[in-house]
Amino acid sequence: MRKKSWFQLGWPPVAVLLSFLVIWQCAVSIGHIEEWLLPSPLRILETFTLPEVYNRLWMHAMATVRITTLGLAAGIGLGVVLAVLLHLVPFLKRGVYPLLILTQNVPVVTTGPLLVIWLGYGISPKVVLIMLVCFFPIVVSTLTGLTQPDAQYMNYLQMIGATKRQILWKLELPNALPYLFSGMKLAASYSVITAVTAEWLGAKDGLGIYIKLSGNGFMTARVFAAIVVIVAFSLILFGIFSLLERFAIRWKPKKGA
Repeated sequence: MRKKSWFQLGWPPVAVLLSFLVIWQCAVSIGHIEEWLLPSPLRILETFTLPEVYNRLWMHAMATVRITTLGLAAGIGLGVVLAVLLHLVPFLKRGVYPLLILTQNVPVVTTGPLLVIWLGYGISPKVVLIMLVCFFPIVVSTLTGLTQPDAQYMNYLQMIGATKRQILWKLELPNALPYLFSGMKLAASYSVITAVTAEWLGAKDGLGIYIKLSGNGFMTARVFAAIVVIVAFSLILFGIFSLLERFAIRWKPKKGA
């Protein structure tokens, strides 16, 4: 089967997005909607050209990037280690895994203030909050991959007397990579959303507090500009993990090959 090009895959969503922006621009212009209520796409684009807005937006964006990167990296590391541990110790898995599922029912807005009480102000509670949100999809996806190795390879390794450690490194971990990267891409989206939420709840800098202050001042165009930056950052993270996935699992045969 012929593989579709990036253009063939990308033009439908781009066409839909451009159509939506044109309709949005026309609706605002024809309907004479006030800028504080709903700015036009061109007005939002113009906002990026204002030096005072660009400089402040860049500063706040870098603060969000910093805590997102730290929290996401910590969440991935913790998630992989915990998944391997639960896989190697079935008794621990039976006791811990249900509790992990229960923790996902606790809202972020209630966990954030508790972390501030325990860890104080600064980036520490925000990074920990992002880590806690991100590590769950990493644990689930990695654990799923570890428990679904190829049966033929497993039988072969057991037949030649491979140790549990050798099976883990030679078969189970490589088999878990596609699952791990799926979890990473999901965690990447969660990390940005959580970072902005944490900054919204209380921070000196970051896109979350920038949106909050801009909204309080009815500077809606700046709110939308920050949203554009957030979406762009999320897409960049997703793209990075997609490229890493293609590089890391080149050995995996294509379907139908």
